[in-house]
Amino acid sequence: MEHMVRQRLERHQVLIYFASVAAGAAAAWAITGTEALDGLVNPALALMLFATFLQVPLRDIGAAFRDVRFVAALLAANFIVVPFLVLLLLQLAPDDPLVRLGMLMVLLTPCIDYVITFSQLGRADARSLLAATPLLLAAQMVLLPFYLAAFLGTGASGLVTIGPFLHAFAWLIAVPLALAALVQLWASRSRIGRRAADGLGLLPVPATALVLFLVVAATMPLLGGALGHALAILPLYAGFAVVAPMLGWLTARTFRLGAAASRSIAFSGATRNSLVVLPLALAVPGAVPVLPAVIVMQTLVELLAELVYVRVMPLAGRSLEATEGAA
Repeated sequence: MEHMVRQRLERHQVLIYFASVAAGAAAAWAITGTEALDGLVNPALALMLFATFLQVPLRDIGAAFRDVRFVAALLAANFIVVPFLVLLLLQLAPDDPLVRLGMLMVLLTPCIDYVITFSQLGRADARSLLAATPLLLAAQMVLLPFYLAAFLGTGASGLVTIGPFLHAFAWLIAVPLALAALVQLWASRSRIGRRAADGLGLLPVPATALVLFLVVAATMPLLGGALGHALAILPLYAGFAVVAPMLGWLTARTFRLGAAASRSIAFSGATRNSLVVLPLALAVPGAVPVLPAVIVMQTLVELLAELVYVRVMPLAGRSLEATEGAA
């Protein structure tokens, strides 16, 4: 029974996600105060990631981390190729310091949380992406101040603190991962554990839909009076959403990765750390409402793009998969 329900959910997942985004937007438009839902976003993200980690064989994570070519491609895509793309886009950005700062803060930080879920849904190598998360987190904490200083001047680098990054890693990666490992261990030793794991296997699509609803409903009100600034940067975000995954795929193929691993690099290159960067933006003096609005706009564009990615990414590299299967 659980298997049939799960298949139906996965078959209709993109429609479910579009409906969740639409419902979140409608709620934000019709109900005042939906920004208060922001407090529910992280718990919902933790639930979504817990459900995702249950689908990943955690015993293989150590082996995945030792895949040097994958890690090298991931770092190259996120910290060499994507920053070069962002530098090009910056030349087209409005001449407003806060708009430029918001654009750089969000586009230069690769996602460490829901990218794993979307890569799993898009038939990518979520296991390797999960294994590389600590390294990805450490690299962006170190390199973001450097890139802000290089692109905007030395004053911008002081706006970055490590607190939000460490908080996100602890509650969105470490805790859900530990719980998933306990459930997998329980399932390997008990029939009741196996049944519980099978039941929890129904969660990925509903949990992802809940996250999409909450993020859209909670963040749209932040656009507020800075809607004009957010719309001015919208075309650049759309361009990034189109070009970044292609550059990620090409980087992965340069490192001669397989189809699933290449999809992971494409997902990572395109998916940004907006939910972690937003607290940084809110702490910048005089940033409200422009800086949060600029970051929220990227979040909304990205969520819509992810719904396309989970449909399109599995088509990428099909011939390569056939070759790998034959080998």
